[in-house]
Amino acid sequence: MKLITEEMVARAYYWVKPLMSRKLQILLRRVVARRKRALHRSIWPIDPDAGGKPAGFPGWPNGNRFSVVLTHDVDTARGLERCEELMELEKEMGFRSSFNFVAHDYVLPPELRRKLVEQGFEVGVHGLEHNRKLYESPDTFARQAALINGYLKEWGAVGFRSPCVYHNFEWLHQLDISYEASAFDTDPFEPQSDSLRTIFPVHQTAVPGREYVVLPYTLPQDFTMFILFREKGIGIWKEKLRWIAEHGGMALLITHPDYMNFDGNRQFDEYHCELYRELLEHIRTEYQGEYCHLLPHEIASFWTERVALR
Repeated sequence: MKLITEEMVARAYYWVKPLMSRKLQILLRRVVARRKRALHRSIWPIDPDAGGKPAGFPGWPNGNRFSVVLTHDVDTARGLERCEELMELEKEMGFRSSFNFVAHDYVLPPELRRKLVEQGFEVGVHGLEHNRKLYESPDTFARQAALINGYLKEWGAVGFRSPCVYHNFEWLHQLDISYEASAFDTDPFEPQSDSLRTIFPVHQTAVPGREYVVLPYTLPQDFTMFILFREKGIGIWKEKLRWIAEHGGMALLITHPDYMNFDGNRQFDEYHCELYRELLEHIRTEYQGEYCHLLPHEIASFWTERVALR
């Protein structure tokens, strides 16, 4: 009897997804996520085995205890419309981040890209379409990789995050990138749930001359916290952040402006942006002077020059 694998379930879900309403999609994912949360309570949100420091790690710049990296995936046109509000919120709080855009699902104004970079933010590529097609086959990946490389060059970007955080570290050497950010230390709620089990970057060197750094996200995604589990506060973020700080790791977060509400009139698949503001305030007050706040391309350069080359 053939076993039903996670990959088979994911394929079936994405095949029927266009036929389902958004509310039904969220409902089904909530049911599955609740069951997985009970099964994986020993490794989520904290995997006790993910805190070991890599060999040759000299510590973070300027003797800081840990690092903080903020990233956003802009999955839809709704998220695109909120990027400037999110950017202003972070500027007000004294933070900068990267915004990863999908190339073909909406029209990204060049003015927005330029504004982000001019004000100290970063732009990355989040695939051509927000679905799993990129990894259908080696040929499909190769065809899309050529187009993705074109957007990386046009946008002046050096980072990539796959749609739906799928990843194949061998195939990703085809991209002209310095870092890839589709992996995680622990996240049993993703369709491809293989964890790196580390809260530090990982240098991928399998193809000489095409090396890149994997930056795993180590704080739970906002979608998981507030849409699937409908958490009312940021206690899980605080708990995981404390553990990462204790182990001297990298606190890397993915949030989505698509699900952030800025006007108070929330939809069923949104959360109030004040929860994100609360996290930023917690970081800058609770850990003042203890962390280095870096953009993804900065932490990839640091890791390549100060850790990998050692």
